[in-house]
Amino acid sequence: MAKKSLIFIFVVKIIVLFLVGFNNLPEKEKHPNIILIYADDLGKGLLSHEGQKYISTPHIDQLAKEGIRFTNATGSMLCAPARAALISGLHDCHEEAFEVSRGQLYKNISTGKYTHEEIENMINQGLSPIPSDQTFLGQIAQKAGYKTAQFGKLEWGFSASHHQMKRHGWDHYLGYLDHNRAHGFYPPFLFEDGQMIQIPGNTRLDCGKSIEMETPAAYQERWDMTGKETYSQNLFMENVLAFIRSNRENPFFLYFPTQLPHGPVAIPKVHPEIAKIDELTQIEKEYASMVKLLDDNVGQIMAELEKQGIAENTMVIFTSDNGHEIYYTQQDRVLKPYTNMETGERFDNLDHKYYSELAGDIFDGNDGRAGMKRSNLQGGLEVPLIVNWPGKIKPGSSSDLLVTNYDFLPTLAAIVGFEEKFTTDGVSFLPTLLGKDQQKKHKYIVHSSFEGPTLITKEGWKIRYFIQKDTFELFYLPDDYKETQDLSEQYPDKLAHLKSELLLACDGDFKNGWYRSGDEINVEKSSNL
Repeated sequence: MAKKSLIFIFVVKIIVLFLVGFNNLPEKEKHPNIILIYADDLGKGLLSHEGQKYISTPHIDQLAKEGIRFTNATGSMLCAPARAALISGLHDCHEEAFEVSRGQLYKNISTGKYTHEEIENMINQGLSPIPSDQTFLGQIAQKAGYKTAQFGKLEWGFSASHHQMKRHGWDHYLGYLDHNRAHGFYPPFLFEDGQMIQIPGNTRLDCGKSIEMETPAAYQERWDMTGKETYSQNLFMENVLAFIRSNRENPFFLYFPTQLPHGPVAIPKVHPEIAKIDELTQIEKEYASMVKLLDDNVGQIMAELEKQGIAENTMVIFTSDNGHEIYYTQQDRVLKPYTNMETGERFDNLDHKYYSELAGDIFDGNDGRAGMKRSNLQGGLEVPLIVNWPGKIKPGSSSDLLVTNYDFLPTLAAIVGFEEKFTTDGVSFLPTLLGKDQQKKHKYIVHSSFEGPTLITKEGWKIRYFIQKDTFELFYLPDDYKETQDLSEQYPDKLAHLKSELLLACDGDFKNGWYRSGDEINVEKSSNL
């Protein structure tokens, strides 16, 4: 009996040693799940931990409380270039620009003009072939053994194809392949892994897109629920949570490019917390409810991770594509085109820069910055960035590291141990996440805009080009939060140096950083169909 007891103890010790060894594998052999929540037009100032007075965002705030908050993060100034930079790891000022197709192509399925197959072929023929050696965000996780999925406003658009989705590295997807149709929240159909999926009860050709400017007629139209049975965000959340449950045993990379809170405003009901705020108009309450729903959804995701027992091994990233946009315009309240409500002058973002207090934005969605979406001012570029990773990131920490959307690809590669060569303009910020000192820094970052390109250095110097008036402005952001003090005359040498750096980043032509409406490719005409 004694001999058998000794053998039993020996076997138990071997098992214990094996398990201890397994739990102490090198970091590169541990595969955290990764969830990237990508909000749409969510200005930094809309979050209560950033000072928002009317909308509480406790679940997003909790992410920041338990993780790291980046105070110097940028997206791009518009949806398409922001998502293209995120997925490709390249900035949006190159001579070989991101190919963006025109939107509304998939509407032709409802009208009977084209079939799904014809539109797929049209996009694939109308756009250039994707280089065989180009590596995308989903591919990196996929090649590292992750199950990859994307739900919501898919790829960079404006109309995308199944071929692009698979080439970019997504094992599974569900959502809109047309960003214009994602402006409505009640689509008659969506796309799942190459198949068109009919959404019962949704019959609106325009996906339920509402009138943006608030009037009594707009209010009536918005709340006419005929043909608007299934709210897309609710459908996506069902699938997001189901994906987490079904992959709890496998490492997964979940990319959730939500429509929220992009407008025009659409919400099934006003949030009870928001309904009590007398200072807000009806449409402002509805918009605020969209932000609240996004926050509630973040809470649902975190609760599901806890329920499945995988929260401790899951990194959750929360950010947005670009700066704030207003979808709650109303006469004598706030207007578009953006107007100084005190003087009646329209902002030009040069001599008369946009500021929330002048424009009438009660939410101050751009967090007191100058400019809005589409601009190369900070209000168009700055975004929230929060990363939560239990046991790895110091809770409640913050970083002023200059971080941008094309840094996500190399950061993901570093996290999952991806060792193949790839091309990127980005820099991994994993050392900062882990609290390590050996963080490589950008010399500068660059972004395009409707006004022209801009460059921001790691020290905080910023040059912006207003191309239509051939005007350069120079700012030192650490001392000039609102970009009011143009230092170009005071520091001519600095201006000349940064101008040459910006020209180099734009591959020799400033126009490569000038985004214009109408530059999108008309694949309907350029294909062979």
